[in-house]
Amino acid sequence: MESFKRDQLIYKDGVFVKASEAGIDFFSQTIHYGFGAFEGLRSYQTGNGVKIFKAKEHFNRLKFSCAQINMPFNWDIDQLILDTYTLLERIGLTNAYIRPMVFAGADMSMISSKKAQLIITAWSWDAFYGDKFLKTCISKTEKPTPSSIPINAKITGNYINSVLAITDAKARGFDEAILVDVNGFISETTSANVYMEKGGKLYTPKADNVMPGITRATVMKIAEQLEIEVIEKDITVEEFKNADSAFACGTAVEIIGIKSVDECTYPLAFDLSLGANIQRVYKSLVLDKLSFEVII
Repeated sequence: MESFKRDQLIYKDGVFVKASEAGIDFFSQTIHYGFGAFEGLRSYQTGNGVKIFKAKEHFNRLKFSCAQINMPFNWDIDQLILDTYTLLERIGLTNAYIRPMVFAGADMSMISSKKAQLIITAWSWDAFYGDKFLKTCISKTEKPTPSSIPINAKITGNYINSVLAITDAKARGFDEAILVDVNGFISETTSANVYMEKGGKLYTPKADNVMPGITRATVMKIAEQLEIEVIEKDITVEEFKNADSAFACGTAVEIIGIKSVDECTYPLAFDLSLGANIQRVYKSLVLDKLSFEVII
């Protein structure tokens, strides 16, 4: 998929400028200390026009993430949503990935900056992994603990673990890595939550040691509509490897089947799994073909 171009328009603090002219300060704490917050949204071409899926939830989480690290957030969320639609229209995108980011001001101290600026970029987006199911591995890189950083927020500095894990996984011939928490329980992939199916039920790691994703919550609501039981629990690596099937879910990846973990291939074909049923409903939701009040 094509990433954004340096000469295309982006949104910066209420105006539209070329990406190459955004002027992020080299002395920003975001660059030096990873002190920044971001979000990832998807827009889709639907029968009712271009729609951003769960835009308000994502921008509310961006505001929440800023609050977790004492970063100011002085923007009106409804206006940001309108401006994001304007950005998509002005750069001619329909099926897109949208990246809002709040940058800290220039301050080389270790005290939270009281200045911030917000940019929004977007680029064309299709299937993140293509049409294949994922060959995954258990990573040697652990998920950070909640006592060390706010893992329920999308903070720029939180993702060095993901970079290390996916880089190692790709080098070893895998599509994706699965991180465990400090206690050795399954946490998530480098950028998505995970579910496993066993005995006609779905299991997912407890929210304590994962990013409690917006797509993760949507999956739970879809499962409720489909009368599929979902259990949140600590999942051991052995339990995860011995599941009937598994899938990853997130805004970027949507819902995608996991084919294997390390040397273990799941016995149930994903097309026959509970995850595939949820995937079909999810696709209808993002394309605006369904309007379950409870889900939306």
